[in-house]
Amino acid sequence: MLGVDAFQPGALRPTAHTVMLDLGSSELSRHVRMSTSPLGLFITWTVDSTFLPGDFRGWRHRDVGPQLARPRLQTWHENRLQHDVITLNDSMRKVAEDAIREISGVRNWSLWAVTVRSNHVHVVVTAPDYAPKLVRDQLKAKATKELRSAFSVWKDRPVWSAKGDIEFLDSESDIEQCVVYVVEAQDRKVKNAIQTREP
Repeated sequence: MLGVDAFQPGALRPTAHTVMLDLGSSELSRHVRMSTSPLGLFITWTVDSTFLPGDFRGWRHRDVGPQLARPRLQTWHENRLQHDVITLNDSMRKVAEDAIREISGVRNWSLWAVTVRSNHVHVVVTAPDYAPKLVRDQLKAKATKELRSAFSVWKDRPVWSAKGDIEFLDSESDIEQCVVYVVEAQDRKVKNAIQTREP
């Protein structure tokens, strides 16, 4: 399974290639008091053109927030696409996840959870003293570089949609809830969708 390694509720464990933090330690408490960084970040971004404005699943306007479906708007955007829509297969997902793990390790960020789906990515990470947008952009850039290196289909086209969503996580509980969502809820959503389609 792609995702966090050996997560147990109540005991945060970062994934491989990250630095372990003891959230109860005075070392972390001192760091949190000294830093203006949030304790963690919940970052989400999508594969290019897989969630267009007006999307029937709902969509997010950069200035206004969550929006209801607007089929005509979605169709308008679909008619203006420069490329076919491509989703990530299992091999691509693995390359992207490995890239996210690698850049997190190089930067000494604590990667609590990562899941790369066919059409989006979720990351829960602690990156002290880095601007949240820079963290998101570096994760996306590293994944893009590795995907383009491994798969020719991505060479001359965007891999990801612009920007992405960043939520600040200000407590251990916030981090735990996001880790559970990223690791468990994503798989439950897929199972539920499959079960509702079966006769």
